[in-house]
Amino acid sequence: MLTPPNILTIAGSDSGGGAGIQADLKTIMALGGYGMSVITALTAQNGEGVTGIHAPEPEFVAQQLTTVLQGFPVAAAKTGMLFSAQIIGVLAEILRKRDFPLVVDPVSMSQSGSKLLRDDAIEALKNEILPLSDLLTPNRPEAEMLTGIIIDGQEAAFAAGERLLQMGAKAVLIKGGHMDSSIMVTDYLCQPGQAPKAMPQARVETINNHGTGCTLSAAIATGLGKGLPLQVAVSNAQAYLNVALRKSYNPGRGCGPVNHAAALNI
Repeated sequence: MLTPPNILTIAGSDSGGGAGIQADLKTIMALGGYGMSVITALTAQNGEGVTGIHAPEPEFVAQQLTTVLQGFPVAAAKTGMLFSAQIIGVLAEILRKRDFPLVVDPVSMSQSGSKLLRDDAIEALKNEILPLSDLLTPNRPEAEMLTGIIIDGQEAAFAAGERLLQMGAKAVLIKGGHMDSSIMVTDYLCQPGQAPKAMPQARVETINNHGTGCTLSAAIATGLGKGLPLQVAVSNAQAYLNVALRKSYNPGRGCGPVNHAAALNI
């Protein structure tokens, strides 16, 4: 039996189980990794929204990360909700010394529209975490927030991707779920010295799309941790998420999660 690669998620906790740390760990296990976590914030939330956020002291967030890195050889990691400039600062100081690929999902809003990133943390995200990313995975609003470019089509997506590369990201995947299309969802992969690649998937009509961004970035990190080339890891993660969306369900009120176990044929 092959030992699963150790995949680390650095993100917020979702008490409803559909996004954040919970979605990441489900994804990592479903795709054959061993999941570990650094919790940056606790959220009180369900499918209808976020009712509260409590963040631990930045020093304790740093202690979680240091302790995990001391105890485990990490094959790849991802970040999600980082919440504050102070938490970003202590994490960046440690992550600069890493020897594994890092996927950065620049989470700023929940699916229900609740803010998950403080206003004073946006510049810290740009200056301290974005340049550490081996892959940055913003959705349309996040890419617009980071670049100031209004993304109204493919050419604007390519321009935003190029701007993010100039800002220090080693590669960028601009996700197309928030873009207008009734048939396809197209993600755009931008890498230095290469023409941008449009990576389309069939759109799945469902209200149960809570945690899609978390799931995709965790799936990509797991692929990278297995040694897959970046484009292959992205393509495999897209396919996993598409199946999880097609087999999604609603365990409670409001917006339900994707089905992280769908690909296991359970």
